[in-house]
Amino acid sequence: MKVFDIEGFPNPARVRIALAEKGATDQVEFMPVDVMAGEHRTDAYKQRNPDATVPYIELNDGSCISQCTAITEYINGTFEGPDLIGTTPIERAKVHMMNLRAEAGLVDAVGAYFHHATPGLGPDLETYQNTDWGTKKKEVALDTMRYLDGVLTTDQYLAGDKFSMADITAFAGLAFADFAKVDIPEDLTHLIAWRQKMATRPSCAN
Repeated sequence: MKVFDIEGFPNPARVRIALAEKGATDQVEFMPVDVMAGEHRTDAYKQRNPDATVPYIELNDGSCISQCTAITEYINGTFEGPDLIGTTPIERAKVHMMNLRAEAGLVDAVGAYFHHATPGLGPDLETYQNTDWGTKKKEVALDTMRYLDGVLTTDQYLAGDKFSMADITAFAGLAFADFAKVDIPEDLTHLIAWRQKMATRPSCAN
């Protein structure tokens, strides 16, 4: 399995954490994508991944899978190790619900703020910007942080009492928020404590 990504970006981090949780990092080949040079927007790249995003994976039969949730589903079902998506219908439903909330409310919202309301990746890549939209999405990210803090007042992890894909997504989203200078409000003590706990996991340490 080949993983096409760029180290240090939020969505690639989600896949790398999932692989590390499964103990499978050394069982895949990482293929660096030159995002800053626009490699992800070339016709050759989009033939394999029409989303023009990182990451995506290429399997031994040549088929390609993009979108982090789908990739994590594949990783979870392919490699031995702790379950990341739930083992019962209710667990899976809760994990997917919270994962979507973390993805839309943190990763995507911070991304919209970063790409629209800041210089982002520079004028060569940020060919369209809508500052008002980006600013609004920053508000969404902060609201999501408050929501997650509330969840963590009663639950150990975002989808209950077990670490899951939802925690991976939120952890990567908060790292992206740091990069975009969207700070966690100081009064969100449960979210801050949860993040500190996540950072002690070997898969999240880098």
